[in-house]
Amino acid sequence: MNPSMAYSLTPDEAREEAFSMPLKSIDVSKPRLFLNDTVGHYFERLRRDAPVHWQTNAVVGGFWSVTRYQDIMAVDTNQAVFSSDGALGGISIIDVPLDNGGTSFIAMDQPQHDAQRKAVSPMVAPGNLAALQATIRERTARVLDALPRNETFNWVEHVSVELTTQMLATLFDFPFEDRRLLTWWSDVSTGAVGAGRIVASREARQAVLDECLVYFTRLWNQRVNAPPKTDLISMLAHSPATRNMSPTEFLGNLILLIVGGNDTTRNSMTGGLLAMHRHPDQFEKLQANPALLDSAIPEIIRWQTPLAHMRRTALADAELGGQHIKKGDKVVMWYLSGNRDEEAIDRPNEFIIDRARPRQHLSFGFGIHRCVGNRLAEMQLKILWEEILKRFPKIEVMGEPTRVLSNFVRGYTHLPVRLPA
Repeated sequence: MNPSMAYSLTPDEAREEAFSMPLKSIDVSKPRLFLNDTVGHYFERLRRDAPVHWQTNAVVGGFWSVTRYQDIMAVDTNQAVFSSDGALGGISIIDVPLDNGGTSFIAMDQPQHDAQRKAVSPMVAPGNLAALQATIRERTARVLDALPRNETFNWVEHVSVELTTQMLATLFDFPFEDRRLLTWWSDVSTGAVGAGRIVASREARQAVLDECLVYFTRLWNQRVNAPPKTDLISMLAHSPATRNMSPTEFLGNLILLIVGGNDTTRNSMTGGLLAMHRHPDQFEKLQANPALLDSAIPEIIRWQTPLAHMRRTALADAELGGQHIKKGDKVVMWYLSGNRDEEAIDRPNEFIIDRARPRQHLSFGFGIHRCVGNRLAEMQLKILWEEILKRFPKIEVMGEPTRVLSNFVRGYTHLPVRLPA
């Protein structure tokens, strides 16, 4: 069967193909495998037969797919050999031009990385997180209380997008009435380009990102001349490591913070509900013992894996999983596959809210690039589920989700749900 036919295969047909087609034909970078949620079968085949697998295609060129948990850890924690530098292509399987948000601290190696990361890390310090709790809870309660009853609505739009966009506006001290611009800029920066997609061309994407830069430059100019405050723009404007950034670098860090503060939490808010729907015994277990949220939240993040991959570039020849990696090779860590690795995680394809080791997952990355906002994301998710448990004994999922066409962001655009009166 032609590999391109995998776009329209059922899950059973996809599994049959994944385990019968030649290894050289398996290309897990195809976005439609993520759109149809069939990519897991191809990851399973690679973990078994070719855990470090070389592949080429016309869109991204040649790359190594790293699919086992331990091999991913070996890459993610070795920045001396595996670089994130934007000048080498950055952290996505598709090289991101430096004038298109490719320059940010996630796309830097040491020592530049730590200097810029420290500029914004106070935002997620324990004291500041504690101060944000009441605001997050009040907004979550308001959003949930406003949801319609006895009618189908889109959970993504009404809950996941609204809550994360409100949080982003708070972190940036962004004009609240314009907060949906943050969602738009995030979607444009990570979405697929082409006819019928979120933007038609790379030029159209750049035009939108230029609008983002203009808007934030206005905020920057206001705050750089004012006393330091606790929002992200003020932190960047007053930190010695970031106050002299070029416009390109400023845009890169903006996109990083917008996407990082948006996609992980937004898609886990939807993915968690979907997981509870597909594993009703786990929702019943949580209802009976809400204290299990402490382990349920990291399990939601593992099960969802909001960012499917991160990419590195080899700075030197290296051995990995029995394969010879050459200097300059593109190395793609498939976090989604590592989070389903049977050798590292017990019953990885099951959603189990009381796992013994719930934080044994790759969704936040490891090493110097471990997600700076991971505790904030977990706190938002925990508060959401605490408030759900207070209100809704049942949330009916009325159909299949619509997923994002992306091999990077593992997200949703639509999940139809209904709240019985």
